[in-house]
Amino acid sequence: MSDTTGQPAAQTPYERFGGHAFFERIVHAFYEQVALDPVMRPMYPEGDLTAAEDRLRMFLEQYWGGPTTYGEVRGHPRLRMRHADFAIDADARDRWLHHMAGAVQQESLPEADEAELWGYLVSAAYAMQNIPDDPADAPGIHRARE
Repeated sequence: MSDTTGQPAAQTPYERFGGHAFFERIVHAFYEQVALDPVMRPMYPEGDLTAAEDRLRMFLEQYWGGPTTYGEVRGHPRLRMRHADFAIDADARDRWLHHMAGAVQQESLPEADEAELWGYLVSAAYAMQNIPDDPADAPGIHRARE
């Protein structure tokens, strides 16, 4: 495939990472660990994690330049809003990252691709945290000066 100048079209991250099969593997490996995690598992009310697995896979595929199925099925991602009902503290965030790191590392991506993917995943995990590490850091709360 080439662009309008006749140059080969740049691959999307979705394609570079390995396409659908790559995202299917990492998301499945991630949810295998979530199913066993005493903090993470209760955040998923479904008895079967298949629907959650499908949603995350579709989201990641779309974010990285793959099929737009997530948007077609679920609309705008609105990640903060979709996660607002869940108590996500630093422990939950770090567990999410731990399970995702294990899944990503199993794939042996080239270093630059892994760094690009991991940078986004860390940023997303921190963005979903809705319980501050220190209650004094919450908006509108200030420490008394001594």
